Amino acid sequence: MKVTATSIPDVLVIEPKVFGDARGFFFESFNQKAFDEAIGGHVEFVQDNHSRSAKGVLRGLHYQIQQSQGKLVRAVRGAVFDVAVDIRKSSTTFGKWVGVELTEDNHRQLWIPAGFAHGFLVLSDSADFLYKTTDYYAPAHERSIAWNDPSIGINWPELGISPSLSAKDQAGMLLADAEVFP
Repeated sequence: MKVTATSIPDVLVIEPKVFGDARGFFFESFNQKAFDEAIGGHVEFVQDNHSRSAKGVLRGLHYQIQQSQGKLVRAVRGAVFDVAVDIRKSSTTFGKWVGVELTEDNHRQLWIPAGFAHGFLVLSDSADFLYKTTDYYAPAHERSIAWNDPSIGINWPELGISPSLSAKDQAGMLLADAEVFP
């Protein structure tokens, strides 16, 4: 696999080696040993999640203030613009974001360690999005930061339509008012 650091070095783009021919393709989507080498440590994944969303659905920016989750994310059908925001107050990249297009064709994955808020925007007619997490879903600890917080300034792709948001995401807080990590 090829591993590329983003402008926030803890967030990594992981590209598997894909073997393809006229019949289709094969790739190893996860290998614990290779992943541990890529991140320079060890994490244990405890939950896999799958969401399907229509074009223009924007999910995020989500995180859990306790039972914080690292996430390994990918689009297995369609295309998304995936975003990670550093919300570790002691980090030199606090409040900064990175965005990566993940598609069924580029097979990229994004590693987002604990301490980040995460969100994505569906670019294709629909998308199936898979992610592994390092801790279990804990609704009592889930938080949401506003997807359009001007202090973060995420440059979301223009789709010609307004993003479709859940009630929870419509009520997302500004980073300045949100609970963050030390």
